[in-house]
Amino acid sequence: MLHTKVLSFTGFIGLAGLVSATPLIYDGRAPFNYTSEDLNNSLDPYLSAVKGSNDASFYTQFLGHSHAPTPLWMPGIQEQAMTISIDNSSVFVPGGSQPQYGFRRTELIAQKDSNHTALDAITDVGTTVFHVSIQDDPAKPLNMSHEYQIVWIEPNDGSHIFEIQLGSPFTIPTGTVPVSDARSLKVRNHALTLLFETPFTSNDWHNFAIQVDWTNRTLGVFYSTNATPLAAVTGLEDNSAAQLGVAAQGDYHFGVLKLPLVNSNDTAAQQSDVVHFGIQEGDAEALNYSGVFIESITGGVSSACGTTITPIS
Repeated sequence: MLHTKVLSFTGFIGLAGLVSATPLIYDGRAPFNYTSEDLNNSLDPYLSAVKGSNDASFYTQFLGHSHAPTPLWMPGIQEQAMTISIDNSSVFVPGGSQPQYGFRRTELIAQKDSNHTALDAITDVGTTVFHVSIQDDPAKPLNMSHEYQIVWIEPNDGSHIFEIQLGSPFTIPTGTVPVSDARSLKVRNHALTLLFETPFTSNDWHNFAIQVDWTNRTLGVFYSTNATPLAAVTGLEDNSAAQLGVAAQGDYHFGVLKLPLVNSNDTAAQQSDVVHFGIQEGDAEALNYSGVFIESITGGVSSACGTTITPIS
């Protein structure tokens, strides 16, 4: 559970022009007037508290016109891509808790009107669709011997309604790594059942939309690369391991959470405490993000700029 103080803001400008073909609940596609200082102060649309000891802008940079975002929503949407990075200083210290020395993590959390919790109560009801586009950063490659959790919704119990992963799954003891499909993006449900897997090809934008039915507890996955419109890549998949109602509601995270490798010198209890123990190399690693938003399915699922497709049923 995240314990942070959400900062207030005034005068944030720019999201009004970021429209969607269906009712838009949250837009995290960064306008060009969003600055590093806005990020440091957790101004909408991001809560930037999950990071190491440096300012948020040390770990997350907005790329302006120097790096193109996913073309999926262009030319209608004008946004700047961002790069989210970790290094050995990326040790998060939740309020009132121990430093998470087992992890290296930098994440942004969806936020609206300076209140991420209030947003959960709007996005996590009925049937909603969570969009995100992900690209590798060749200058700061991931270490595929580790497990990375890079997109998820996290209720207060610490579970994930769904998650997108990369790398080699964490095991005790650490097995032979990297695993054969380490460089594949994997979408898993609450029970960690694999729903969809695709190679994480370099220099491509990998576009995802995850359909979440909060009442019937099902998931559906849409996927494409670059400017190709999103298409369904699963049917309606079971997610009944998740709780119902308010207990299931949680924050929408995107960023780089790197799990450790098991340290053979640790006790069995320490090896099981993945949050606080384990081996981390401390390398600088990063992923690029764009195309982050949440929508209702009232008008269908946005598949590309100005076009929609039928929800998965």
